[in-house]
Amino acid sequence: RSSFCTLLKSYGGTMQRVGWVGTGIMGEAMAGHLLDAGYSLKVFNRTKGKADRLVGRGAVWCGCPREVAEGSDVVVSIVGTPKDVEEVVLGPGGVAEGMGAGKVFVDMTTSTPSLAKRIYDEGVQGGWHAVDAPVSGGDIGARNATLTIFCGGEEGTIETVKPLLSKMGTNITHAGQPGSGQHLKMANQILVCSTILGVCESLHYAAHAGLDLTQTINAISKGAAGGYQISNLGPKTASRDFAPGFYIDHFVKDLTIAIQESDKMGLTLPGLALAKELFTTMQTLGHGQKGTQALILALEHLKAKNA
Repeated sequence: RSSFCTLLKSYGGTMQRVGWVGTGIMGEAMAGHLLDAGYSLKVFNRTKGKADRLVGRGAVWCGCPREVAEGSDVVVSIVGTPKDVEEVVLGPGGVAEGMGAGKVFVDMTTSTPSLAKRIYDEGVQGGWHAVDAPVSGGDIGARNATLTIFCGGEEGTIETVKPLLSKMGTNITHAGQPGSGQHLKMANQILVCSTILGVCESLHYAAHAGLDLTQTINAISKGAAGGYQISNLGPKTASRDFAPGFYIDHFVKDLTIAIQESDKMGLTLPGLALAKELFTTMQTLGHGQKGTQALILALEHLKAKNA
């Protein structure tokens, strides 16, 4: 669109004024990388105190998502649930009310493909652009700027925001049309949920076989069972460190979306269904605010229940 090109030219081919909505475990670190890279930053979070460190580093606090969008060329959100996305983008005082011709909205929340398409269509009506760009890599990837970013939307728009995205991640993939980024994230989460379950089952077995868990992790991570989950979450599981890099509550939300999308396609994915059941059990046991590596507690619960 011509207004898009005009805006880019006026900023020397870049979009330096960034708005940010959502400064939780992931969002604060990701937004911090943009400050470090020299972007100006306007921020909003429903709990204002969670944005204090960014404001202390030079970000400007805004009273609502609309204000964030009004003073920005690009607006990024990373919040909790699809309902949260709908509220901060399309609700009263939301991002959409502050968007103008040529601006870009990037949602990095793991949400539904249908909502991503709805936001994209809203942008078409208003002359602005929308990209769905959920991420993988957890708090470690957010802190180290090594996130994997799954993008859906127009190729030209994604190319325009790639310099910004590259400050937060090292693997940026354009999956296709609006909503495709969310579908790719679902494929990621389907693999991750079964892998986490495998890690916890493996360590649960090793512990009851009398093996040293640190030695077990070091040994099996160097063979065919090696990978991110055993190397990064395995040691946390073994040491009973259940602090969240990614909340179980949020993971259940992701797995629920994955099951809903699978049902629409007529797919039966038993591994996904089992993992979702076990993570839901964790919520029932009051562990929803723990990290996903705490899934081993569900296995211990089953052992105690069957004793």
